[in-house]
Amino acid sequence: MAIREAESRDGTVIVYRATGPAGARPLVLLHGWASNLQCWGAAADALAERFRVVAVDLRGHGYSGAPAAGYDDPANWAADVAAVLAAEGIAGNAVLLGWSYGGLVLTDYLAEHGTSAVAGVIYAGAITGIGRDIPGGRNGERMEAAIPGVFEESPGRAVRAFTLFGDANTGARRDAGVDAQRLFGASLATPPRVRKALFVRTRDNDATLRKIDVPALVLHGVDDPIVDIAAARYAAETIPGAATSFWPGAKHAPFIEDPARFVAEITDFVDAI
Repeated sequence: MAIREAESRDGTVIVYRATGPAGARPLVLLHGWASNLQCWGAAADALAERFRVVAVDLRGHGYSGAPAAGYDDPANWAADVAAVLAAEGIAGNAVLLGWSYGGLVLTDYLAEHGTSAVAGVIYAGAITGIGRDIPGGRNGERMEAAIPGVFEESPGRAVRAFTLFGDANTGARRDAGVDAQRLFGASLATPPRVRKALFVRTRDNDATLRKIDVPALVLHGVDDPIVDIAAARYAAETIPGAATSFWPGAKHAPFIEDPARFVAEITDFVDAI
């Protein structure tokens, strides 16, 4: 395992972890809002048995730099991903996987750089746009209930707001306590100003979705209370030829709810490229 860093266009240092065979196809994992590269848990380890897994700390999260501004600029998010790809020498064969807000970051990258370095894209429990009345960014009921409390600097108010997510990430898994605590801790460790700044933007990305010319998979829990299933259905309808995997009864983090199924579906999709 190697912890590495790349410098983005505005000088922000982006930290990432690379695991798996050096010569294998790169699978770049982009986590969600108020999370970090450790969110993937056992699924990342299993995927690294077959692929070169590059798990990124998004700007403002984990060990990456947290600039004072710039979170509303899609070009910055695109540059962060491009910097990691360049640092790893990845060109033409990467599969990008965005979970939750990571799906928006993935699409920001495609809007700026196209698919020349990309062989496929995966949206898992993801948004592709953001803002009021943007269909690709429709929040679920628990996300709506938690805002604006999750932006609070007060520890008590922030903790109470985050508890509203409940089992949104773990679903029915009764043995997911460690995973749940890891995700909860990552959320609280993300600076409140960053948690808020990520929502202060409006972008639909529809034109970019319509131009995706590589294989795409949209994977989403039907009962996701953080990102509404309607956002996934919209992405699937907009991306030409997108494959879908909608999990009845599943919620927001499929790689936590059923790691074996998640790994199997991602592996099958990537192997078919």
